[in-house]
Amino acid sequence: MSTYKSDIDNAATLIGSQGSAWNAINPEFAARMKAQNKFKTGLDIARYTAKIMRADMERYDNDPSQYTQSLGCWHGFIGQQKMISIKKHFNSTDRRYLYLSGWMVAALRSDFGPLPDQSMHEKTSVAGLIEELYTFLRQADARELGGLFRALDAAREAGDSAKEAEIQSQIDNHQTHIVPIVADIDAGFGNEEATYLLAKKMIEAGACCIQIENQVSDEKQCGHQDGKVTVPHEDFLAKIRAVRYAFLELGVDDGVIVARTDSLGAGLTKQIAITEEPGDLGDQYNSFLDGEYIDSADDIANGDLVIKANGKLLKPKRLRSNLFQFRKGTGEDRVVLDCITSLQNGADLLWIETEKPHVGQIAAMVNRIREVVPNAKLVYNNSPSFNWTLNFRQQVFDAWSEAGKDVSAFDRANLMSEEYDDTELAQEADAKIRTFQADAAREAGIFHHLITLPTYHTAALSTDNLAKEYFGEQGMLGYVKNVQRQEIRQGIACVRHQNMAGSDMGDDHKEYFSGDAALKAAGKDNTMNQFG
Repeated sequence: MSTYKSDIDNAATLIGSQGSAWNAINPEFAARMKAQNKFKTGLDIARYTAKIMRADMERYDNDPSQYTQSLGCWHGFIGQQKMISIKKHFNSTDRRYLYLSGWMVAALRSDFGPLPDQSMHEKTSVAGLIEELYTFLRQADARELGGLFRALDAAREAGDSAKEAEIQSQIDNHQTHIVPIVADIDAGFGNEEATYLLAKKMIEAGACCIQIENQVSDEKQCGHQDGKVTVPHEDFLAKIRAVRYAFLELGVDDGVIVARTDSLGAGLTKQIAITEEPGDLGDQYNSFLDGEYIDSADDIANGDLVIKANGKLLKPKRLRSNLFQFRKGTGEDRVVLDCITSLQNGADLLWIETEKPHVGQIAAMVNRIREVVPNAKLVYNNSPSFNWTLNFRQQVFDAWSEAGKDVSAFDRANLMSEEYDDTELAQEADAKIRTFQADAAREAGIFHHLITLPTYHTAALSTDNLAKEYFGEQGMLGYVKNVQRQEIRQGIACVRHQNMAGSDMGDDHKEYFSGDAALKAAGKDNTMNQFG
């Protein structure tokens, strides 16, 4: 493993071998630039982060308390600030990832303007955002190391050898901001070849983990809206294989595939599955179809479709949309079949989209899956589409009712009301929300917890509060008191926004390239000096 000193020595040897033509090249400056650019390509990142994620999966198998977490991103700056914040508050990025949400790409990154989560946005914008996220994370590394290099120079100038050695150790042991990204490829944006091509772009941009769902690409809906249409298993498995081939082609042999099922809330299918014998996968898929069993051709009307299912003739219920309907109440059975089939055919992790955050509901399905695949693990969407307050207050209300506790003071349908905020019921609900991730990791096999759209909501809330103050009676104090002063008090790095944008790194490079002739921005008249 190379060190800062060995990199300097190697650079000096190379420079010396070039004769006088390279005399102006400083080996230490070259070593610094190399250290600030540890990851040369997106594939370097994908290979590095895949190993992290695989190790985390193994650690979780041994100890379910070691689950992982992430927050959704829609811009590189957002992802960068998350990781800078995590390193500042926790001194480690261990088990903390980033999530790339297709919903946020559609709503915030499309040239068409804001779009619903229906795969109508430009598919290349997904790979573009992965590349952007890692560009910002790499800059966070470079910025942090640049500060260490300047501190090293200061220690040398002061003749403080102990400080110099301490800083050099920090450089050699620098922890990168680069972490795994769980990246959403929606339903694959077309057929399996389209899925493969986009997966390649995403992996080349740095993705070590790709999440794909079992909806029909051209009928795709957000997992928390109605009208979802699933595909037969063989269609979905072809796309899982396409993603695996993309990983293997690019040399990311331990890339991670998350197979998402929307079957719990999806009551429709576009296709009748191909089946060759009773009990095969196609037959199992078709067995969930709603319809009418018939005895003879006399029961068939013009345009009706008839298949053999469950050993009988079934006339599936076909809607005016030309979609077929599943029987009500079959969602959980279809989820279990989806998950087992995906894991047996190349997927590494599962994602079960649910209508509410309920540990018992998730655990019931996972326990059935684990009867067949004992180490089945989930990625779970702690979605802002759930009303968490209402859901958990209702869960506590129901538990109290079942236990015979008096709940006459509460209106179950109105438990979101502020009047309940200070009650014992609300406090117990909040306690369950606080421990939800740990409880679900332990009881329901959830390896990775994510929030898909957190920064969409935080940006809206903070902007609303700023606008209310700034354009109201508070004027400039609305910004200074609630934004800048808080940045200073809390040590938020971007209060020195010139530094965050790379101004100091630019000064460093100017000095490397031009020496004493460099025109620097960080002089005495730089107002950023007011922030220390």
